[in-house]
Amino acid sequence: MRRPRGREAQLTAGAGPLRLHRDGLTWALYGWLGTWGWFVFSMGPAVPLLRAEQGTSRSVAALHGTAMAIGAVLAAYLAVTLARRFGRRTVITGGALLLTAGVALLVSGGGLEVTLPGALLAGTGGSTALNATSPALAQHHGPAGAAALSEGNAVAALVGVLAPLALGLSVAAGLGWRPALAVGGVLALGAALSLRRVADVPALGPAARPAPRGSRAPLGRRFWMLLGVLSIGVGVEFSTTFWAGDLLQARLGASPGVAAGAVTGFVAGMAAGRFAAGRLALRHSPVRLLMVALLTAGAGWLVLWTAPGVPAGVAGLVLSGLGVALLFPLAVSLLMAASGGRPDVASAAGSAGAGVAIGSAPFALGALADAVGPHLGFLLVPALLLVAGVLLIAAVRPRPAVRTPAAG
Repeated sequence: MRRPRGREAQLTAGAGPLRLHRDGLTWALYGWLGTWGWFVFSMGPAVPLLRAEQGTSRSVAALHGTAMAIGAVLAAYLAVTLARRFGRRTVITGGALLLTAGVALLVSGGGLEVTLPGALLAGTGGSTALNATSPALAQHHGPAGAAALSEGNAVAALVGVLAPLALGLSVAAGLGWRPALAVGGVLALGAALSLRRVADVPALGPAARPAPRGSRAPLGRRFWMLLGVLSIGVGVEFSTTFWAGDLLQARLGASPGVAAGAVTGFVAGMAAGRFAAGRLALRHSPVRLLMVALLTAGAGWLVLWTAPGVPAGVAGLVLSGLGVALLFPLAVSLLMAASGGRPDVASAAGSAGAGVAIGSAPFALGALADAVGPHLGFLLVPALLLVAGVLLIAAVRPRPAVRTPAAG
């Protein structure tokens, strides 16, 4: 008997436990998510090495993150419109090609006038494709869409584990950081070609049109506070991947290759955390898990910040990654639940908030490190986690009932 595939994976009530059936489109989209994971987690540890080559300050080097963030914000406004007009297949493949062009500029050996536009191109293309990938997976797998999204993000983190390790080995071998980052461009080309070979399905067609403006309920304070939690989680993630290697070099005397490779600990923690997130979410509420995740990320920061040597610092990065891993997916789920039945609005808002965080948090940490040193500069991380905790508590706290005066 033929196994159900794609849209046939949708199960009716009483048909048994929900199962995820992976077909060619599933694997093609997973391939794109893995490509994005490679790029993001190789770009982070490459920034301090690029800074050393260009002879800039940390805050100037962090402008590469700002350029990526501007691209992510542009993608938040472009992706939905482009998907409605041209279809998701075209958006994803076009975004992958833009990422390849951006990577080519980043590894070209040029100055800031070349590498900053490269980061902008990569951020715009990658984020635009990413914004079309999630709804494509969700639509294609129906009731199993959440499982596909969780598994896809786990694949991205798992592939991302290899990126800083490969970068560190490349540097240690005397090849520099460029070969590892260039792999991301090659993977993007492969992902685009793979998606072009997939048969036409509704999930790759034009996105649905929005509801009439008058029928939309306003977004409440809960939505915006949860967006703040999501943005801070992304800010902590990118600040750590950008500057943890710099901290290990400055405070513990790690070599550039070892410091870049040590970021693997953080990404490995994230991969493990995201693989576990799906099962944990079946047993515990997202709010409770988010609070535990914030505390875990804070504990990991403390171990890293007080580490007496590189091994302890890597252990802190692993623990921090375990906590940070849950911040984005859990915040996204809560944000969609608070969107009044408008997941597309939540996705676009989340992308814009993530873009702002990517642009501001690593830049702020880099500027602080320039002013007071990397060790004191990293105090920004627990401050951000504390703000996220306050926002989360405020968002889920029941609002007091409004009493009306009695008549007469």
